[in-house]
Amino acid sequence: MTKSASSAERPSPTRAQRHARGPAPTLHDVAREAGVSLATASRVLNGSERKVAESFRERVESAAEKLGYTANVSAQSIARGTSPVIALLVADIADPYFGLIASGVARGADEEGLVVTIAITERDQAREARIVRALRGQRPRGLILAASRTQEPTETETAHELAEFVRLGGRVVAFGPDDEGERRIEIDNRSGAEALGQRMAEAGYRSAIALGAAEGVRTSDDRLAGFRAGFEPAGGVVESVRRGDFRRESGAAEMKKALVDGVAPGTLIFAISDVVALGAMSAIRDAGREVGGDIAVCGFDDVPASSDVSPALTTVRVPLSEVGYQAFRATVDADWEQAPLPLEIVVRASTPGLAQ
Repeated sequence: MTKSASSAERPSPTRAQRHARGPAPTLHDVAREAGVSLATASRVLNGSERKVAESFRERVESAAEKLGYTANVSAQSIARGTSPVIALLVADIADPYFGLIASGVARGADEEGLVVTIAITERDQAREARIVRALRGQRPRGLILAASRTQEPTETETAHELAEFVRLGGRVVAFGPDDEGERRIEIDNRSGAEALGQRMAEAGYRSAIALGAAEGVRTSDDRLAGFRAGFEPAGGVVESVRRGDFRRESGAAEMKKALVDGVAPGTLIFAISDVVALGAMSAIRDAGREVGGDIAVCGFDDVPASSDVSPALTTVRVPLSEVGYQAFRATVDADWEQAPLPLEIVVRASTPGLAQ
């Protein structure tokens, strides 16, 4: 980094020496050391959205490091109404779907010098409302709701907490067509699933079993409706929809029940997510059946494990890291508009196709 003339004339003191000789350095000290205005030093160190020339930024950061200056986040929160934090709410951090989204949010936060804090809702609306209420006290700059939404009455409490958060100066970004989201990230789940359903019918499949989440969960409902819209007009039939949740264990449990009831060779399993599909594949193997040639399986999302499992899983590729990055940009960019999020059908060995 570029050093000021004054800093080049004397050696930097150690942290112990700095602490021993007096009070902690202030923002005024950093500005004086860097040879910039107090406003410029504040913009660099306090996470302002206003741009600062790179040469000034380097001088301020170098001075802060030399003096041992640490920004007082609590004081900033009180003074500005927000802290340099973005809060991300996910249903389950162990689910790679949310892990990839979180990586995109973190990438954006790193670019802006902000910090990401993650809270887990477990798809519990009451818990979600409590988390939002607690976060309001920490005054994060933005709040991203990445978990799949429902229209249950219990969501009213969450909506109230989010409205209060916005009133206090925060920005809310929601996934999907949610009324409480000031800004929204939309993944075209229905169109992606419709294209997959049509492709599977073209591959010769005529009978399908769908593994979904509880009715009313928007991501699940959109994907199920889309798959049916693509599969059935092309000659296929969705024989049944078995409902669980988005966990691998749910996919395995629902698939096991289906196998007990009887699954004919050549049946296609459509799972609302790759994680659910992976659970279904495990249950099929445990029952002594073959994934692919005997029972075909397809999913949605294209998480990394979908290409590593054997046979590799047919799916709809969603650019999840980019989804997270766009969600972050929506929290900090005044003129943000969502860029296209292209979905892609990826056909792999789990759906080899049936002879026409």
